[in-house]
Amino acid sequence: MAVKIRLQRHGKKNFAFFHIVVADSRAPRDGRFIEQLGSYNPNTNPATIILNSERALAWLKVGAEPTLTARRILSYEGVMLRHHLDGGVAKGALTQEAADKKWNDWKAQRDAKVEAKISGIKNAAIEARKAAKAEEAKVNEARAEALAKKAAELAAAKAAEAAAAEAPAEEAAETEAPAEA
Repeated sequence: MAVKIRLQRHGKKNFAFFHIVVADSRAPRDGRFIEQLGSYNPNTNPATIILNSERALAWLKVGAEPTLTARRILSYEGVMLRHHLDGGVAKGALTQEAADKKWNDWKAQRDAKVEAKISGIKNAAIEARKAAKAEEAKVNEARAEALAKKAAELAAAKAAEAAAAEAPAEEAAETEAPAEA
């Protein structure tokens, strides 16, 4: 029986998440499986991967073949590196302590890289919010200036209109006064 480590699709249209399973290669994609190893959600940034690394490594050691996507996920989580290092220990190319040290160094480096990406995304979002707020403040200031200018123009127009209304009344009063004299 050929055993594969592959993804099983779940979720709704255009918003899928996947279970990482061990299944017979002849079984349907979303059908029967032997064991569920974890889940993969590509909808988050960075993608969320929950994986039982020990069980995945055990299945790799007994000959389970991962599909291309499953292999990428296992590699990202360090299972493929661990499998490679265990092969080196079995052949006598390196000791278990050296293999553990290499794996721990790689894991620390990967965790730092992921943490840097997460903090970079958060910082970019904060900067975008600050830039949007500054842009909004500029727009609001320009609107306030335009409103003040328009109010000043209206006040000047009303004053001119009032002055124009008073001038004919004064002229009329002046023309009536000489007629009486």
